[in-house]
This record gives sequence, C-alpha cells and structure tokens, in this order.
Amino acid sequence: MKERKEEKMEEEKMEEELGQKKEKKAGKDATIYDIPGVGAATAEKLTEAGFGDIMSIAVASPSELVEIAGVSEIVARKMIQFARSSLDMGFESGDALLERRAKIKKIKTGIKDVDALIGGGFETGAITECFGQYGSAKTQIAHWLAVQVQKLEGEQDPTVIYIDTENTFRPERIMQFAEGSGLDPAEVLKKIRVARAYNSDHQMLLAEKVEDLIRDQKLNVKLVIVDSLTAHFRAEFVGRGTLAERQQKLNKHMHVLSKLADVYNLCVYVTNQVMAKPDQFFGDPTEAIGGNIVAHNSTFRIYLRKGKKGSRVAKLIDSPNLADGEAAFMVEQNKLTNI
Repeated sequence: MKERKEEKMEEEKMEEELGQKKEKKAGKDATIYDIPGVGAATAEKLTEAGFGDIMSIAVASPSELVEIAGVSEIVARKMIQFARSSLDMGFESGDALLERRAKIKKIKTGIKDVDALIGGGFETGAITECFGQYGSAKTQIAHWLAVQVQKLEGEQDPTVIYIDTENTFRPERIMQFAEGSGLDPAEVLKKIRVARAYNSDHQMLLAEKVEDLIRDQKLNVKLVIVDSLTAHFRAEFVGRGTLAERQQKLNKHMHVLSKLADVYNLCVYVTNQVMAKPDQFFGDPTEAIGGNIVAHNSTFRIYLRKGKKGSRVAKLIDSPNLADGEAAFMVEQNKLTNI
C-alpha cells in the first residue's frame, strides 16, 4: 500500500514537471535537460551511454532507461512520452518519404554489374550483409568499400569505422586498392578508424562508441564495417542451451547498427560466416549464421561464392525494393573489376 502511494506521488510530481517543462520548451529545440525527471547527473549518465539527444530517448525502451539512468519505470515512461511529443513521430505521406529518401547516397563499387544488381551501389541508411564461405571475397569487398567511399559525391572527408573481429584488416590492401582507384593511399588510410574487437561484448561496445565519434569528434562517418559480425558470437555461445542468449545479444547489436545507419545516414556493411545444413539433399546447403535475427535486421543480403576461373559471384537474395539476381566480378591485385 505504501509503495503504491509513493508511486502515485511520483507520478503526480512527474505530471506537474511535465506540464512545466512543456510550457518552458518543446519541439525540435528541446534537449535532454528539458525532459521531466532528468537532472544534471541523469543527463550525464544518459549522454555517456549514447542517449544524448531527444531522438535517442524517444526511440529507447523504458527498461533501457531504467538500467542506464537508474530511474523508476514510471519516470522512464514519462521521459519517453515527453521526447516523443517533442518530435514529429507520426505518420508521413509517401511523397514526403520519397523526398526524404532523396538524401540517401550510394557508395559505388565501380563494378558495373554489381552496382546494377544493388541499385547503383551500397546504400546509406541501411545494413548490407554479405555472407559466404572463406575466400568468397567478403573481406576484399570491405577493404574495397573503405576506399570507394572516399569518392562519395558531396561529402567532405568521409570517414570509415572498421570493427575487426578476426584480425583481417590489412592497411597494405587499402594502399593497393587506393592506388588502383587513383587515390592517395596515405590520405585514404588517415580516414579509416580501425578497432580490434576481442569478444562479443567488446564488439558491441565499439559499435555503440561510433555515435561518440560522430557527435563529439565531429567525424563525417559514412561507412561502418563489421568483419565479421558473428565470429565472436559463434565462438562464445556454443550449444542449443546458449542459443537464446546469443540471439538476444545479436539482436541488440544489430539494432545499434540499424540506428546508426538510420539516424546518421551512413552505410553499414557486415560480413557473416556460414554453415552447411546437413539435412539439405538438393540445392546449395550453405546457410548464414545468425538465423532470422540477422536476416530480418539486414536491409540487403548478398550471398558470395566462388565462380569459374577465379571469379566471384554475388547473388542478391533479399532486398526491400530490388529483384533477385547475380553478378560476377574478379578480385585483382589493385582493384575489383567486371569479368
């Protein structure tokens, strides 16, 4: 009874504070300091955890805010309610959405058939997953994109974040690709920030830190690469008993990457490992790791495999707006090219 009374008092206090702060400041000019229940200490906790603006609060869940800020669930819900009311988060017309999508950019690979396959290049504001067996060119494409993003039109000093989970990043390869693309290798390398992730928690933390680089260091991040997405999760969570926990963590990680892509209009490129389905008697038994969690969170999914005479074949198997298809290409000493 006493607990219920305290909750009621807290709720009434929140209602009063909410009304006062709505009068004081509302709309897109509001900051986290204008949210009811948020003082200097709470704001600092939220900012350190990557919730430094109204939008991040508006799209958060109450449980996240309870854990991060140490507030009650009632306060957390009021914070979210205020943030959402301060933003225009309702429905919008199709033509308005089309106009907003005009801001989407495409990182062209320069491989004519591949660019045609994926609608003109790797799209910003989206997650593109490439999966395939070892040697299928997943990491080669990652290095190639890290160079090609420097040619993105209308962008000054585009920066690449490379989260390396398998010790596959090679600056020498970047230099080769830069020379093949007619760019200064030293300048290209300066615009790539690489971090080695040693376990799944470290990997998730690095993804969360990308927002700090954008907001605090003012870096123009246009490409985030995770190579590979599932290696640590696959190694650390072994057996069916750990599957639920693995998928839950993987889902959270993918949501962080998706939010980065959407909020900052950058391209997220992730590579994924595969496994062979032992019960597959007909067709290709290759299946991507991560199951439906990775599949549903990826905007575009590309299956890479080895082709004839040393070529590689990219097969688009999932896209919200493009037809399935295939494109072949070659991996050469200093570039990726059409066959």
